[in-house]
Amino acid sequence: MLAAGLPALGGLVALGLLLRAAWALGRAARTHLLAARGRGAELARYGAWAVVTGATSGIGRAYAHELVKRGLNVVLISRSLQKLKQVAAEIEEQHGRSTRVIEADFTQGSEIYESIQTTLQGLEIGILVNNVGMVYAPGLVNFLDVPNIEKMTRIVLPQMLTRKKGVIINLSSEGGRHPQPLATMYCATKRFVDFFSRGLEAEYHSQGILVQSFIYELLCPEWFRLSSLGLKCTLAVWGKLETQMPSLKHE
Repeated sequence: MLAAGLPALGGLVALGLLLRAAWALGRAARTHLLAARGRGAELARYGAWAVVTGATSGIGRAYAHELVKRGLNVVLISRSLQKLKQVAAEIEEQHGRSTRVIEADFTQGSEIYESIQTTLQGLEIGILVNNVGMVYAPGLVNFLDVPNIEKMTRIVLPQMLTRKKGVIINLSSEGGRHPQPLATMYCATKRFVDFFSRGLEAEYHSQGILVQSFIYELLCPEWFRLSSLGLKCTLAVWGKLETQMPSLKHE
């Protein structure tokens, strides 16, 4: 009798998996279709300016371009003044929006934030994208990364609360879902980013503030790819592949 019921049980499981996949596909399609139809234009109602950290490459640069497409001006923050000026010129030429640049190296500690706060004073900041990432060690060690999002949020959030509207987007990572030895602080701080975002959303949603935790998966940011740690990881992966796939070995 048990064996007779197994096909029906298998059918229910398969149906459940299909429904789950269809739901995920539908949500993804809805998101992209709405974006294509310009629903993002309403982001400008949160304020005239967006602030993006780590804005000269990768996700940060993409966010900057997308936000100005939707009617915002943008403040670009990164450590390379030359790259900042290049991205600012691109945005002004391609989209006709205003930009400001702030040169800041987030590895220098808390002393950089006073200058950032001074520069941002007087701007109606509607959106903050906490994107910048950093590595503090040359190799796989016990401590890798510390978050800066709390400080940037503390600078911008008060004026959002005054106007009862604002959006804060914090970049987390799949690495924060599970502990990973030798990348302990990186994973722990990415977990912090996610939990910080959830808590902040619960605390301030009723006051018009939206907080999003963006958890990306497969990604190789420039700061990691060009670091000695990134090179070591690449060589380690390549070495592992060579042992499993002899055809990859160089003669």
